[in-house]
Amino acid sequence: MQKDLTTGSVFKNVLYFSLPYLLSYFLQTLYGMADLFIIGQFEGTASITAVSIGSQLMHMITVMLVGLAMGVTVGIGRAVGAHDERGAGAVIGNAVTLFLAVSVVLAAVLTALVQPILSIISTPAEAVPGAAAYLTICFIGIPCITAYNIIASIFRGLGDSRSPMYFIAVACAANIALDYLFMGALHLGPAGAALGTTLAQGISVAVSLVVILRRKSGVRLRKSDLLPKKPVTGRILRIGVPVALQDGLIQISFLLITVIANRRGLTDAAAVGIVEKIISFIFLVPSSMLSTVSALGAQNVGAGKHDRAARTLYYAIGISLTFGAIVGVLVQFIAPNAVALFTTDAAVAAAGGWYLRGYIWDCFFAGIHFSFSGYFCAYGRSELSFLHNILAIVLVRVPGAYFMSKLFPHTLLPMGLATAAGSLLSVLICLIAYTLLKRKGTFGGRTA
Repeated sequence: MQKDLTTGSVFKNVLYFSLPYLLSYFLQTLYGMADLFIIGQFEGTASITAVSIGSQLMHMITVMLVGLAMGVTVGIGRAVGAHDERGAGAVIGNAVTLFLAVSVVLAAVLTALVQPILSIISTPAEAVPGAAAYLTICFIGIPCITAYNIIASIFRGLGDSRSPMYFIAVACAANIALDYLFMGALHLGPAGAALGTTLAQGISVAVSLVVILRRKSGVRLRKSDLLPKKPVTGRILRIGVPVALQDGLIQISFLLITVIANRRGLTDAAAVGIVEKIISFIFLVPSSMLSTVSALGAQNVGAGKHDRAARTLYYAIGISLTFGAIVGVLVQFIAPNAVALFTTDAAVAAAGGWYLRGYIWDCFFAGIHFSFSGYFCAYGRSELSFLHNILAIVLVRVPGAYFMSKLFPHTLLPMGLATAAGSLLSVLICLIAYTLLKRKGTFGGRTA
């Protein structure tokens, strides 16, 4: 289960780690897309909107948990790179205790706030009942979602990105089968989508726990490791909290854009919801680069091999740019047809097509700043990731979407371009931060 990523070809290590992660993220993203696709076959626009809004909220919570778990991946990765098994065990034990507490509190608070949340994001009246049922069930299941993601972060910190892929593959197959059962055969609508997702996550956790008990990781977990230790928990939070806040703010910005779209009517609301799902699928490659650079970079930083950490960053950027350029051009020709896969409403497909044509360029720029974010995290400087994202959101992404919505009320294309402009600002900030800190020796002779 444990793999040393501090030796051998850097490029091969990037591919070795990123491809299983990419497939894992693909399968996890397929969850929401499957929910939306299947409910579109059995329900109308109101139910589609309910699931798209509800799943977007759940995606926000999930990515924040994944961001918080970045501190676990980096902590374990550094310990593995330094051949410190006791340190790795301490990080794993403290992570289990910390995330168990976080998930229980989060589930209780969010379940009590379902209706206020739907009101705040201006959910269309027709979609409120379905969205409320969807969120209530999913919020109750947050401990399962948290358990899967913390287990995945532990495996990735150990250099193993394949095991999480197998766990999520089982869950994805279960989710699709349960969706057809609950939404198709039993006609439970959005509530059925939520039941399928939550139960599938539970299955994934059960499978992963069985594997953990049967395998030897090379790291021994002691009972004392489960007791909270301020230095260990502090390091996890120091890296994880800025990333979680960053990811949360990004998702909030997308929710604000959803609010803007919701106020334009049900057609634009459904179009934006569908495109968000498509984009989350396309963003698999940039997102996989973030986790790849953070995990590989952390091991190499722990081993004192800063040149390898830098080469990992450069390869990730190259892969992201190539992918972003190809997809950006391709989408210009197939955008309306891609949206039409999720709806039979021609107006929704047309509106979504224009939104997707603009939004897709966000993938091109995001691949660069995602790679930089992973690199910053590997050095314990996750606050830089938070900084560039919050500036992009506040200065460009949200105000840009708002003003484009007002200036162009008959098309969603300019709103999509506003998101890409936000990522362009993030890229510029990352380049400046990297250049300045490189000159100061932060990414060389010493680590944060």
